[in-house]
Amino acid sequence: MEIPFIYYLVISAVMFFAGVYGFIARKNMLAILISLELMLNAVDINFVVFNRYLYPHALEGFFFTLFAIGVAAAETAIAIAIIINIYRNIKNIQADKLNEMKN
Repeated sequence: MEIPFIYYLVISAVMFFAGVYGFIARKNMLAILISLELMLNAVDINFVVFNRYLYPHALEGFFFTLFAIGVAAAETAIAIAIIINIYRNIKNIQADKLNEMKN
């Protein structure tokens, strides 16, 4: 028995909007980064689901998702390096305190 298409889309939408809420509401840069990754994973789910239902014998959506996961991993590594550098300079990773770096 196959799971209906709409169930995947609902899960993806909940993940995406949870990420949007976390991105807007959080002040901690690590929490913002996690929220951004949650949004990217929701998009990856959509790529795979639409590929599976529109082109069941093609693998373009799967390869695109693997590429997106690789790019997201590289982006996360760079973002964490930037956050560590900010912490070393101002001893804080709150997004609203970054104006202190201008001084």
